[in-house]
Amino acid sequence: MAYCAWLTAQTGQSYTLPSEAQWEYACRAGSDMAYCFGDDEQQLKDYAWYADNADGQTHPVGEKQPNAWGLYDMHGNVWEWCLDRWHDSYKDAPVDGLAWEAGQDNDRLLRGGSWYSGSRGCRSAYRYFSVSGSSYRGFRVVRLVAPRT
Repeated sequence: MAYCAWLTAQTGQSYTLPSEAQWEYACRAGSDMAYCFGDDEQQLKDYAWYADNADGQTHPVGEKQPNAWGLYDMHGNVWEWCLDRWHDSYKDAPVDGLAWEAGQDNDRLLRGGSWYSGSRGCRSAYRYFSVSGSSYRGFRVVRLVAPRT
């Protein structure tokens, strides 16, 4: 969030982390399958750095295929922080796509899997949580825009 505040100050545009719902929507890019490209796990190597091909490290963004909307590394490479706090289920979750920040737990939600994850952890719907950083966690920012009238 500190980076988002800095980027906002530098550019005059508003930036934040995505909500979990926004992240999944962007990852799926119109797909309702296990991955943005479908259900064939064998294709994951073309879209993601994960345990089977990452050689135990992160890689520069953009070396694999993007999803249908041109977004790279939505599967694998690093887990991506979302604005939401972790909850075990979606019971009482916001239905408008906004972040679910209420709750007693300080754990933040992570999505996407990482170079350390197996293929299951890289699925579009897979969720994880953590409170601290490491070499397999990162973030993706979203720019907030005014709705069209």
